[in-house]
Amino acid sequence: MARIAGIDIPRDKRVVISLTYIYGIGKVTAEKVLKEAGVSESTRVRDLTEDELGKIRKAIDEYTIEGDLRREVSLNIKRLIEIGSYRGVRHRRGLPVRGQKTKNNSRTRKGPRRAVAGKKK
Repeated sequence: MARIAGIDIPRDKRVVISLTYIYGIGKVTAEKVLKEAGVSESTRVRDLTEDELGKIRKAIDEYTIEGDLRREVSLNIKRLIEIGSYRGVRHRRGLPVRGQKTKNNSRTRKGPRRAVAGKKK
């Protein structure tokens, strides 16, 4: 396993896919990183040289990833909650934040269904 930004990326996958295992790096960002580093996207991680890995690490250092990004996101959510904005209230209540309807769906945010007292089947 190659270790980039504190994450063990899979050896047997292509580099462009393996980089997406790092929080904050999607497919487009991975492609940009590889272009900056001058590494082919089709190369497997196991075939990378230490020099290429170093170039990839250096290119990734320019981005906010992993712990720093998680902290930044959580602080943004905390700020919304503290100022009492609509989005902050939705976060506090565990409801959808981006305007989705909640009458029928949104089970992911609301959790499992709760039993209603006195309701017969």
